[in-house]
Amino acid sequence: MRNIDVNEVIDGARFSRFHWLVMVLCAVLLIFDGYDLFIYGVVLPVLMEEWGLSPVEAGALGSYALFGMMFGAFIFGPLADRIGRKKGIAICFLLFSVATFVNGFATSPTEFGICRFLAGLGCGGLMPNAVALMNEYAPKRLRSTLVAVMFSGYSFGGVLAAGLGIYMLPRFGWEAMFFSAAVPLVLLPVILWLLPESPGFLLRQGRQAQARRLLDKVAPELALTEQDRLVQAAPQGKAASVLELFREGRVVGTLMLWVSFFCCLLMVFALGSWLPKLMANAGYSLGSSLSFLLALNFGGVAGAILGGWLGDRYNLPRVVVAFFVVGSASIPLLGIQSPMPVLYALVAISGATTIGTQILLYATVAQFYGLTIRSTGLGWASGVGRTGAIVGPLLGGALMAAALPLQANFIAFAIPGVIACVAMAVFALRARTPAPAMPAPLPAAGR
Repeated sequence: MRNIDVNEVIDGARFSRFHWLVMVLCAVLLIFDGYDLFIYGVVLPVLMEEWGLSPVEAGALGSYALFGMMFGAFIFGPLADRIGRKKGIAICFLLFSVATFVNGFATSPTEFGICRFLAGLGCGGLMPNAVALMNEYAPKRLRSTLVAVMFSGYSFGGVLAAGLGIYMLPRFGWEAMFFSAAVPLVLLPVILWLLPESPGFLLRQGRQAQARRLLDKVAPELALTEQDRLVQAAPQGKAASVLELFREGRVVGTLMLWVSFFCCLLMVFALGSWLPKLMANAGYSLGSSLSFLLALNFGGVAGAILGGWLGDRYNLPRVVVAFFVVGSASIPLLGIQSPMPVLYALVAISGATTIGTQILLYATVAQFYGLTIRSTGLGWASGVGRTGAIVGPLLGGALMAAALPLQANFIAFAIPGVIACVAMAVFALRARTPAPAMPAPLPAAGR
């Protein structure tokens, strides 16, 4: 009989078809999640015209989904630590897909806002659980890269929303954009069949046989038998308690991550909600304005992959600091009259250092917290950060109503990046960021 440390095996595993499968499934889920979130920025110019919305009303309407995301992250992150990542992900996927589809039947801002709130609950819950699941199966040397590549599906969802908007809005109206959200539901049975459960959850439930079958796929060379017992170095108690996020030396790290999430998500959703409208007001056609949203999300994909690669080779929090520096410098430049190639490049860089940085922040949180509180840590960081996401569309609406010069809007969007840069610098310097899955005994702080 052998005692097999699951964390040690996963940390040292070779990248295999199983890892590829987990990454692709989580990325597909996040593509649909991103589509449902970025869809509002795509239809916003049409809704403002059709329903006669003021900028302030449009900003408030855009915040309903983000309120839902905040509560969804608070609810489904800790819940998944109790019922399992797989069930949590399935519930969230079903919730936001159905709510977004029903959203297409809305005939008033009130009905629209209720559907957006319900969709936001699912979107907010799916993100932290998908990140946590990928992080649990990723080999240590590739962890940041795999989480970032997986999370780039979120940006592809924004690309899909903008691309479909360019084609569908003039032909079928804004409602068709929401009806399209029902299509991914046909994939739910396949996802439930193929998506593995969290190994940590299985062991906490005493389901050794299932955990052995999964570990066989991660490292088939172990040739596990029924006599082998799987264990984890991480403590199995106190799971899913928010107080654990502030214990054992995690106070500074938790607070700085929350500040960074707030600021980063403010920038992401301010740009995602208002970039097409700002560019339309600057004289660009609807199609051209939506193409800027495409560039923003393509930049997010590139930024996430590049940042994850750099994070695995250097220091992930320092990479995040550098991204915030670049983002704070590039966003104000969007308001300056520039040649189109330069403007598209600036939009892509802004996407890389806002959407991409958001993805890197999720990877940072996943590596900072131990296995038993990882979903809780991700859920609360995301949930607190959602207050920034709520502020983003509201800030954009207030700025639009004030009729400020174009550059002033982008300067306001960049200020949170400076604050986040300072917060992550403090995190990198003061917070202890251990590798939570190391098999050897380590000091309690950061675990």
